[in-house]
Amino acid sequence: MKEIKDSALLNHYLREHQLQDVFHEPLRPFLTLYLVQPGEKLCNQGEQADTIYVLVKGKIKIYTTSPEGRTLVISFKPPPEVIGDIEYIRDLPIINTVEAVSPSTVIAIPAKMLHRYGDDHAPLLRFMLDIITKKFYIKSDFLSFNLMVPVEVRLASYLLSVCYDESDRTFQGRLATSELTDTANLIGSSYRHLNRVIRKLAEKGLIERSGGYVYVRDRTKLAQLAGKNVYER
Repeated sequence: MKEIKDSALLNHYLREHQLQDVFHEPLRPFLTLYLVQPGEKLCNQGEQADTIYVLVKGKIKIYTTSPEGRTLVISFKPPPEVIGDIEYIRDLPIINTVEAVSPSTVIAIPAKMLHRYGDDHAPLLRFMLDIITKKFYIKSDFLSFNLMVPVEVRLASYLLSVCYDESDRTFQGRLATSELTDTANLIGSSYRHLNRVIRKLAEKGLIERSGGYVYVRDRTKLAQLAGKNVYER
């Protein structure tokens, strides 16, 4: 992560996402703005939660790893999104791994400062409650639809999520074929079946596999296949 030393830009994001009351004056000196590059992790599952992040630009991927080592995507989230809120409230280690999908900007604040100046601040507590309740709704709904939705729909949704960011029209990503084993784990498929699905979608002209990458070639038809993106609800 690279620190952005620009107080005017920080204030712009606070206004844009209506966070001025959430992060009131006693908290302002402890807010830091960071730029996060695609693929860079904001936090790792199991680490100590000593910093809270608020996503104000870009897109993040949230996934979990089971004790057996299996990974599974939970969701992709646009701004505003809080990273470390449940851990902050419950004083727990990081529950899920979070990484940037597109060039992203976050506001960071040390958890100890949030406890010192925010624990009795009503706008902050209401903001946290709203974000947390949405997360529990998504996670409770996630396992059931992930098991029921066909792999080609899951792959279509995953490609749409990693290749595009609605808040940044200039961003268009791609999926490295070296990551297909991880991708299969993340969407709950086998590597062999995922490859069959990729060939099928390529034959239909929706995607293309070349030069070590998978590219989206027909975003409209891929979105029609995905329907409502199962990872962005």
